[in-house]
Amino acid sequence: MDGREQRGLQIAAVCKLEKKGGAWLVPSQTGKGRYTVFADATKPHCTCPDHVEWQHKCKHIFAVEFVLKRESHPDGSETVTDSVKITERKTYPQKWTAYNAAQTNEKAKFQQLLHDLCKGIVEPPIENTKGGRPRLSLADALFAVTYKVYSTFSGRRFMTDLKEANAKGYISKVPHFNSIFNYLENPNLTAVLKSLITEASLPLKSVEVDFAADSSGFATSRFIRWFDHKYGVVRQQHSWVKVHLMCGVKTNIVTAVEIRDKLAQDAPLLPDLVEATAKNFEMQEVSADKGYTSKNNTNVVAAVGAVPYIPFKSIQNGAGGGLWQKMFHYFKFKQEEFMKHYHKRSNVESTFSMIKAKFRDHVRSKTDTAMINEVLCKLLCHNICCLIQEMYELGIEPEFWSEKKEEVA
Repeated sequence: MDGREQRGLQIAAVCKLEKKGGAWLVPSQTGKGRYTVFADATKPHCTCPDHVEWQHKCKHIFAVEFVLKRESHPDGSETVTDSVKITERKTYPQKWTAYNAAQTNEKAKFQQLLHDLCKGIVEPPIENTKGGRPRLSLADALFAVTYKVYSTFSGRRFMTDLKEANAKGYISKVPHFNSIFNYLENPNLTAVLKSLITEASLPLKSVEVDFAADSSGFATSRFIRWFDHKYGVVRQQHSWVKVHLMCGVKTNIVTAVEIRDKLAQDAPLLPDLVEATAKNFEMQEVSADKGYTSKNNTNVVAAVGAVPYIPFKSIQNGAGGGLWQKMFHYFKFKQEEFMKHYHKRSNVESTFSMIKAKFRDHVRSKTDTAMINEVLCKLLCHNICCLIQEMYELGIEPEFWSEKKEEVA
């Protein structure tokens, strides 16, 4: 008995189903309204979104079938369904010893790992300037802005933490809090932060083989205003920075990121995420929602040796042959099996939730460049925190820039 059938049995057992004409009214398990089920023997139909979207038996259809099985017959006899054992949902226990150790030591480990990452950055040539204060090194600037985002403090309140980091030798000198804001304004920092995010993911390249992609927004202090002609009112909402990322489904480590226009569609950006991840990871599966469905994306994922678990839209029919048609038939005729792989996609939503809960779902910066760099700092902080967790759970010892060291040797 699959999950929908089990939930249908629960509905039939505890809810009151009302028969109205040739249809059944089945209460929603969320307590919001009822769905209409037409119990046709050959092709039952339900008005719930699950059935309308996927065209398979939903829990409401199963509930009606269970009720019909126990109905009384005209001759006075009664048919009762046999009791069915409902299997519990599989859960994964938390390794509390490792979790507690990671959390209690996180701040100290974070500074150490961030320092090790920043040490590998190639310093740009120093411009000849007449007089003036010497510039802060790029490594120190990156450490300061990332550590500030990790703290979630304002620039002024963060200065105590930065002085402590300086005393421990993680930075050569303490910059002014206004300087931290200025560093985020540097457009050259964007590419460097992306490289740090990638480098922070590499210690887990032997762990992650299945990946998921999605996009989400981080609110800004800007507002978008418009006049709604339909209702004759002025409306407004926060603007946002839209982030597209790919992550591993086991550890939630971010392996690739793209930040484009907030109105950009998702599908065209999947090839960049896949190709960036494939440079460093062996990829077996890629899951994403319908927004990423396209023939090109299917072929791009297959080209790196992975299987694309991306659902098809209702208007698509798999025409065109090749892998596109094969995946369409797999999706239509082996949907339960397909969905087991596809549901790994929920881990990318967990990744966004982790980032926003820990490092806030908004940015403090005001300019476009600074907002992008601040979001990238959040992703870098998340990757370092994932590494710290796996240091205690899997026993890994992160070593950064190993390829660069081999080239030097």
